Amino acid sequence: MPAAPSASVFINCPFDKEYQPLFDAIVFCVSACGFVPRCTLELTDAGEVRIENIYRLIGQCNHSIHDISRTEVNDQPYQLPRFNMPLELGIFLGAKRFGERSSQKRCLIMDRAPYRYKRFISDIGGQDIKAHDKSPAKAIRHVRNWLQSAPGKAAIPGGAMISKQYSRFRHELPVIAEEARLDPGQLTFIDYLQLVINWLKEHR
Repeated sequence: MPAAPSASVFINCPFDKEYQPLFDAIVFCVSACGFVPRCTLELTDAGEVRIENIYRLIGQCNHSIHDISRTEVNDQPYQLPRFNMPLELGIFLGAKRFGERSSQKRCLIMDRAPYRYKRFISDIGGQDIKAHDKSPAKAIRHVRNWLQSAPGKAAIPGGAMISKQYSRFRHELPVIAEEARLDPGQLTFIDYLQLVINWLKEHR
């Protein structure tokens, strides 16, 4: 998905059914704001090393969204949390500090509740971390306001307007997916993103 780094937004979040409503809303919001969502779900080459893919994606994006809300222990015997999201946040912060175009890199960090992050990743204290309370509408508002402040970005719709558009899109999604000969319940990230982009073009 070629796009200039200044228009590319790396999304680092859980990719499970529980988080899906938030993820879908974030992807829609990024697109509605005129940016290009990027994430590891777009990668299809199983022969590539995953961490190298992450390095490459982060290198190609000046902007990134990190949701660190998924830190609960899993149901495996040792009951260990998954820290992929904090790891990818750390990689991005390292790229921002030491990498090429470091001064152009910026990120939004979200959690589900204010100050919860202090219990498990206190070193990021001082960052302006936004709480979405598991609400797609709140996530949209945070993402929209953050993208509005991107350098050189023209005016974009308000969070309430994007949420209204998103509600309409979700209502129409089963029909437009079927019209595209896609199963609404089995959309890949690329399928979903293309439907979002096409819908936004038709409703601007």
